[in-house]
Amino acid sequence: MKPGKGPSTIVIGAGVIGSAIAYDLQKRGRDVTLIDRDAPGKGASFGNMASIAVTEFMPVARPSTWKRIPGWIIDPDGPIRISPKYMLPLIPWFVRFLAASRPSAMRRLEAAGAVLCERSLTDTRALLFEIGVPEQLSATGCLSLYANEDEFRADAERIKMLDRFGFDYEVLDATVIRDLEPEITDTITKAVLLPDNRTLADPYQMVLQLIERFQALGGKVRRAEVKGFERSDRISAVQLADGVTLQCDEVVLCAGAFTARLSKLLGEPMPLETERGYHTQIMASGISMAHSIIWPAKAFMVSPTAGGIRVGGTVEMAGLDAAPDYRRSKITVRRAREALPNLKVEEFTEWMGHRPAFPDTIPVMSTSAKTKGVFYATGHGHLGLTCAATCAHLMGELITGDRPKIDLSPYRIDRF
Repeated sequence: MKPGKGPSTIVIGAGVIGSAIAYDLQKRGRDVTLIDRDAPGKGASFGNMASIAVTEFMPVARPSTWKRIPGWIIDPDGPIRISPKYMLPLIPWFVRFLAASRPSAMRRLEAAGAVLCERSLTDTRALLFEIGVPEQLSATGCLSLYANEDEFRADAERIKMLDRFGFDYEVLDATVIRDLEPEITDTITKAVLLPDNRTLADPYQMVLQLIERFQALGGKVRRAEVKGFERSDRISAVQLADGVTLQCDEVVLCAGAFTARLSKLLGEPMPLETERGYHTQIMASGISMAHSIIWPAKAFMVSPTAGGIRVGGTVEMAGLDAAPDYRRSKITVRRAREALPNLKVEEFTEWMGHRPAFPDTIPVMSTSAKTKGVFYATGHGHLGLTCAATCAHLMGELITGDRPKIDLSPYRIDRF
């Protein structure tokens, strides 16, 4: 079957997940229209930390996290902030978060994350080669930093998890750290090199290249807001806010943190929240870096990307509609300068975006449990870019009736 001659498929959400799925489906012969109310790649995909973070699949839902949450909440500079106005609406999600923290659930959730991440670097590399931008992927990994043995021991849970699932890492002493990254402060005494946690030169440009290749295959991009659906025993059309109705055979909902608003229109609510994240993109930093860095005790990340240095981190639970609080950006920059004392903050921009998060911290990649012809791909949290290529392959197989290469039951929509 030639691309674009098969069933009509509408993909809603033109971030890196939706763009990759649209491209994959168009290759498989679907006649795909990609819809977003914004320009492609302008949501969370624009401001992510550019990391293929293959080791970062530890579920946030775990006792070691929720025991620390009260202290984080009362600390105005803490890594997690919950808006007082949003505490009440967040209660149902948080109850599910606590339930997912049971020891009996943690190993299952770790395995569900690991099986995606162990494929993600290979799949990302292949996708970048296929769309003509293999140079986007760095040859170097990420350094996880520790100022002392107490900080290193505090991260032991994550390192033990990497051992269980066979992910590569290397513990480095201070001399090797400085050889790799001379700008890192002398107060850092130990690091863990995560060699497969690569960085993209510019994740937004990756989305644009995906869109270009998708359109070259006959795929269509439409900027519009979705206001409803037509369905009987199966989906039949998507209604747009401008009054246009698009007939279709299939719909894929992958609108990031906004997917829950759309699924509710289909009578299929989902416990999806936004973990609002911030970054500062510094174009005149005064330093150069070969690796990305994270400092677990300080809860920030620094990546060399988009022609400069990007500093990000923090989680803010404040809903989809609250205005950005750029004090969160300034907190991460202040901490980044503790690790990189020569870092200048000149010619910079600040950004806030919405990470889609389920309470058990693993995504939904699933057929609808309510409406035939409807599919979901959302909730990848901090790992949207990491898992985009893998998710696109798996969803392409699921939607076209091929057997997915992994068991998708852990990611079903009706697991909640």
